[in-house]
Amino acid sequence: MFEGFIDERVDVGEVTLRVRHSAPGGPPVVLLHGHPRTSATWHRVAPLLRSAGYTVVCPDLRGYGGSDSPPTTPDHAPYSKRAMAADIRALMQRLGHDRFAVAGHDRGSYVALRLALDHADAVTALAILDGIPIVEHLERCDDRFAAAYWHWFFFAQPGKPERAILADPDAWYGGDPDAMGAEAYAEFRAAVHDPATVTGMLEDYRAGLTVDREHEAADRAAGHRVSCPLYVLWSRRDDLEELHGDPLAIWRDWADDLRGGHDIDSGHHVAEEAPEALAAALQKFFDATVPAEADGGRY
Repeated sequence: MFEGFIDERVDVGEVTLRVRHSAPGGPPVVLLHGHPRTSATWHRVAPLLRSAGYTVVCPDLRGYGGSDSPPTTPDHAPYSKRAMAADIRALMQRLGHDRFAVAGHDRGSYVALRLALDHADAVTALAILDGIPIVEHLERCDDRFAAAYWHWFFFAQPGKPERAILADPDAWYGGDPDAMGAEAYAEFRAAVHDPATVTGMLEDYRAGLTVDREHEAADRAAGHRVSCPLYVLWSRRDDLEELHGDPLAIWRDWADDLRGGHDIDSGHHVAEEAPEALAAALQKFFDATVPAEADGGRY
């Protein structure tokens, strides 16, 4: 996987992140994974974007994969999307990038949104994959949403989900090495067998229902919006559109420059199932929106 990419751990302040990145050579693009994946989920997409002329950065979010899982607090703030977004901003600065585009999938989409809201000076373009803001999900919660997203509420409970998952992580999470790729599957499997990582991933959800929702609601009430170009993609064989209708209609209330979007013929793990279609859609969006060079000659 990731042939020709640098694979290292980078200290970003509060935590150290595991990151795969290509050598600088074009506008930087950050790809943020979802649950329960790691940066390995992008192993078929990242080389395509690199070949298209982009510097590609794929970190493991805090609490996931090879990145640190710090101690939590009663308010779950160490796993807030604000904390995760600050990690990514610090990571990019340490890699020498002042401005960058970002694409986030699933849980990574919430981090990507927080990056665009909290660090608007750094984010040149935002792509959201299979996501709407957490507060929008929760305000639309009905019996259909509760049945489909039951894990959100189970994962938020203290202690019990760790016991259930760690009793048999393979049975809980499944995964197909043929679909994921043998190396990506091995990395995923190692992560879900690690107790600290499992707790870190669950803390992501606990923060989602508490501090993250509060942050999003406060932004919306204050009129804070995504100022950079926003593009929205969703998986046709997932349930986002089925549950909530047209995702673009929801995102119009959050963005000044919504460039549209569409579905992709895929199940939920789009980077693994439809990498060529996803890479082509991202490249088209980034080609139209990402500046060739930032002010001062530094990306």
